[in-house]
Amino acid sequence: MNEPESVAPGWPGIQPRWTSSAKTGGGTALSPSSRVWFTLSHGILNEVYYPRLDQACIRDLGLIVTNGVDYFSEEKRHCAFSNLPLAPGIPVYELSNSEINGRYRIEKEVFTDPFRNVVLQKIRFVPLQGELANYRLYALLAPHLANGGAGNTGWVGDYKGERMLFAEHNQTALAFACSTPWQRMSVGFVGFSDGWQDLAKNYQMAWAYSRAENGNIALTGEIDLASSRGEFILALGFGETWTEAGQHARSSLLEPYEELREQYVIGWREWQNSLLTLDQTPRERDLYRASVAVLRTHESKDFLRWSDRQPFDSMGIQQRG
Repeated sequence: MNEPESVAPGWPGIQPRWTSSAKTGGGTALSPSSRVWFTLSHGILNEVYYPRLDQACIRDLGLIVTNGVDYFSEEKRHCAFSNLPLAPGIPVYELSNSEINGRYRIEKEVFTDPFRNVVLQKIRFVPLQGELANYRLYALLAPHLANGGAGNTGWVGDYKGERMLFAEHNQTALAFACSTPWQRMSVGFVGFSDGWQDLAKNYQMAWAYSRAENGNIALTGEIDLASSRGEFILALGFGETWTEAGQHARSSLLEPYEELREQYVIGWREWQNSLLTLDQTPRERDLYRASVAVLRTHESKDFLRWSDRQPFDSMGIQQRG
């Protein structure tokens, strides 16, 4: 269990910057009850938007791998990437990040909860050299809430008994949770006391800061590879308050993952089936379905299309005639 030791030093952190614009994917649920959008680049999640498409809330969210002694690897810098949609025009993404020296592979599936403001990632860590016990795995999240990398406050906390990492800025909040309990957690100022600095120097989490206020911050959590057997789900929830964000993240993890995925896919498949059939094969070369999915993803959820003016049930799913 993580034992936070103090407020993080190094305020306010280095000057915040946004991430790469070389996107390899983007998506959202077609349900109006889910007001979160995501993009992908360099094999990781970046620039998640909430509650509108013009309000970015994170810089990026990636994984760091160490052996606890003398090995440090960041997936976005030290891997070769593969990224395919589940099917043409269905923005559930299957990512495979292979370490360039063949030490490990990280497999991911990314989509949004169709009922909540949550981005879900089902992840599998595969050791290609050595055993699972030879590795340590960490999630590193850079909040840039309400379009701002400065002025963010983060802390280690819990919501209804679930340990989570939280951040808030300008009436916008996020909660970061894992399906297997975090082994250790820390928050810090980027460039000074954040998890990247800690792991690059110590190859394990030697720092355990409980709070970092009003700066450029990062949140770090160690994943329990042993109890999860290398497979787990990360939930990144959003709300106007930290309790709302925590409720969204916790609820998503309590729901059967496959059912959430199925509902997300159904919404996109039904919409794609309503379009002209101009498909190309194989799926990685289908520009038509990918292009219309990008256009649909960027439509506002505040204004329904005429063809979409069907009643919704209490869970936000459209009722088809």
